Amino acid sequence: MSDYPNILSIAGSDSGGGAGIQADLKTITVLRAYGLSVITALTAQNGTGVSGIQATPEDFVSRQYTAVREGFKIAAAKTGMLCNRAVMLSLLPLLRERDFPLVVDPVCVSQSGHSLLEASALDTLRESILPLADLLTPNIPEAEALTGLRISGRKDLEPAALRLHELGAGAVLIKGGHARMREEEETRMTDWLSLKGGPLQPLSHRRVSTPNNHGTGCALSAAIAVFLGQGENLENAVRRAQSFLVRALEKSFSPGSGAGPVNFLAGAGLDQNFLPPGGVIRRMEPDVD
Repeated sequence: MSDYPNILSIAGSDSGGGAGIQADLKTITVLRAYGLSVITALTAQNGTGVSGIQATPEDFVSRQYTAVREGFKIAAAKTGMLCNRAVMLSLLPLLRERDFPLVVDPVCVSQSGHSLLEASALDTLRESILPLADLLTPNIPEAEALTGLRISGRKDLEPAALRLHELGAGAVLIKGGHARMREEEETRMTDWLSLKGGPLQPLSHRRVSTPNNHGTGCALSAAIAVFLGQGENLENAVRRAQSFLVRALEKSFSPGSGAGPVNFLAGAGLDQNFLPPGGVIRRMEPDVD
């Protein structure tokens, strides 16, 4: 395998640069991989919100994917914003034939609260794309939307994960950033990893309080795809991606109005403040329990 595996992002474009394809390609690059893209939609957005969405014609989505597959050996891929039913159905037969792991980030709503998925497409996401996922990475609202179950505490997570497995997901990572479970401490947060047939695993890490959290889900799923493409097993890939995101959030910043992005360079240890004496970059160890 190349030192720089090819990682594919299938997602929407963020004109503000902090989420979507832009966040994915930045993450992929700083984590020493080569980023490829299939753009499913254009968005007009910045840190304060989304003012417009233009879906890519479905035949051009499939043409992008075919061109990438014919030109590159893909080590892993992720999906983000898939926008509508037509886009999903154009990708469905192509992704069924893949020979690489697929991380599905079931993007439904932007950080600012704008819907990124047509209402009529939720069933298609659930029935067609979700069963393709080697790893599904919903936040709590997305897990509720996909399962129809209410998640109000730790006791609700296992039934939700089980339901997502029943719908076809190979593994599930329910992200804990949207709700504080009562059993968590103020300084910690927990994501929950479920492997089919195994117990729900709590993966705890530092809670970073910052308003600059635009694109966190995109960066996390892209990082997981990179580490899978580099040969890590699933749990290690998730743990390393969590560590990347925590560091990126700690040095997040605001280049414009509203919510700013995570600091991709700092997440990978490439920010000047993270370089040790002599400028030697060391492999990051996961900051999780």
